[in-house]
Amino acid sequence: MNKILQRLLTFFIGIPLVLGIIFLDPSETHIGINVLTIVFSLLAALELYSLFSKKFELKNKILIVSLCLLQPALTFLLFYFKLDINYSYWMYLIGVFLLLSVEVFSQKVFDKSLERLASSVFILFYAGFLFSFIPRMTCFKESKILIALFLFTVFINDSLAWFFGVLFGKNNRGIVAASPNKSVAGFLGGYLGAILSCLLAQKLWPEIFSTHIFKPIILGFLCATASIIGDLIESVFKRSSEIKDSGNIIPGRGGILDSVDSILFTAPVYYILVCILFNPEFI
Repeated sequence: MNKILQRLLTFFIGIPLVLGIIFLDPSETHIGINVLTIVFSLLAALELYSLFSKKFELKNKILIVSLCLLQPALTFLLFYFKLDINYSYWMYLIGVFLLLSVEVFSQKVFDKSLERLASSVFILFYAGFLFSFIPRMTCFKESKILIALFLFTVFINDSLAWFFGVLFGKNNRGIVAASPNKSVAGFLGGYLGAILSCLLAQKLWPEIFSTHIFKPIILGFLCATASIIGDLIESVFKRSSEIKDSGNIIPGRGGILDSVDSILFTAPVYYILVCILFNPEFI
């Protein structure tokens, strides 16, 4: 019961806090949400490095973590100084090339090179590049509404999946080996929450989300799918490393990775779908 209470408190405090940071920012530059994104990228990179180091030999921690937090940080700076946001893709490639170059020139024995490079490049992708899609959303003209819908859709998917799983999932669990406690009821609850949140957004802001009912349904369905996969893949990481939680920073949730796994996988999916389905204006 204590864990349930902690999770409910995190939900009812965390969501209003994050939405407040978005809508109460008077600068229109989203400094609050971007600083939060950069800090989370740093903490996620540290947790993922610690998790992977239990099984693999990795490259220098300072190098990898620095390259990770630079992804969202430099993406935000591109937006802030009104430069081409697509340069953010170059940053990821430069980071990968740097890791490859360091391996070439810093090692004399290469029997662990594949292990070092594969794990290090993946950490850069997961805890750096995926985070960069959040500051990319600040380029939308209606960025406050679009970022708020993104975060609310992920939060409501995660929360209703947990809630439905607790209430109705007792006899339909174990369908996914990566996380045996996940249930069919939980998945259905998550899909329901994500789709309803997108339909609600269409009713509130039809000028942004079109009047075609299938578009928000597609957005909600695919975002829920990405959110679920993000949660499950982090379970795979933890099972492979033989740990229960990635950390203990957030009450009732665990570490930063335990809390942002769904956000990370959903961010690029949401960004791409919004561009395709709703053709938003950019600043």
